[in-house]
Amino acid sequence: MHSTHSRAQSALFAALAAISMLGCNPASESADTARKPRVVATTGMVADMVRSIAGDAVEVTQIMGAGVDPHLYKATRDDVETILSADAVFYSGLLLEGKMADTFVKIGRTRPVYAVTELIDESKLLSPDGAEGHPDPHVWMDVATWSEGVPVVRDALSELLPDMSDTFAKNAEAYQRELTKLDEYARNKIATIPESARVLVTSHDAFNYFGRAYGLEVLGVQGLSTESEAGLQRVNELVSLLVDRKVAAVFVESSVSPKNIRALIDGAASHGHKVIIGGELFSDAMGAAGTTEGTYVGMIDHNVTTVVRALGGEADACGFTGKLAGCAK
Repeated sequence: MHSTHSRAQSALFAALAAISMLGCNPASESADTARKPRVVATTGMVADMVRSIAGDAVEVTQIMGAGVDPHLYKATRDDVETILSADAVFYSGLLLEGKMADTFVKIGRTRPVYAVTELIDESKLLSPDGAEGHPDPHVWMDVATWSEGVPVVRDALSELLPDMSDTFAKNAEAYQRELTKLDEYARNKIATIPESARVLVTSHDAFNYFGRAYGLEVLGVQGLSTESEAGLQRVNELVSLLVDRKVAAVFVESSVSPKNIRALIDGAASHGHKVIIGGELFSDAMGAAGTTEGTYVGMIDHNVTTVVRALGGEADACGFTGKLAGCAK
């Protein structure tokens, strides 16, 4: 891990040296005066919040696309150049983008860098066993808690474009209202799952906030980071739980290999208990750009609707948005 870290640092410093003159060219500065401010966001969830509040006032570049695991992502030379040319940078924080931490520290010396989670009340953060005291970074799984990042983005954009502050405030209020309705949808629909069936088994521990917020027992094969390996003991423990509690469905994740979930299914089958894959959930990345699931609201809508329908609850296939993939309407 140290060698990887050193290589990432070396690549960052090389890129910094190679393009250090970007901000020193008067001709380029004068040519840029009429352009929209350039903003960089790391994950889809962060980018969606920025786009929702900024509207078309800024140009948003998202570093990590659909299916990309932020725990393992290393900034490329192109990423560093993109970040260095940005007027502001937004990231999730809480060590989610662990391998990019040095990049943010370095960039933060020359331009505004914001962690969307920086204003979240620490009492709302989870620190599970084995996390070495670090908070669980998957806060977007609790819609109400994630929405505490809205003021961070609103205020940062207002600093960048003071004349647009009223617009950003209105957009932030509208986005907040939508998130409040989404949170209510999640709470109401998950409550329809029979109480004994409210067990969510997934590839890694990305859904602890989801479980706390909406009343589900959550169990992941791997730990908080996908860097951790699933031990045989953990797999056997979960197989026993599936069999003993007659859990009917487990879930794969869009950004994590399904091999551990398939091991659970095979293990349960060897004990005479059939378990199905209840669907694919979005954990550390959203769906494809241009789809409903490629928005934060659509991502959570998909997860809630998929879990509810697979675990015996009641939810229309079209979901909260009415536009989920596979919707018959």
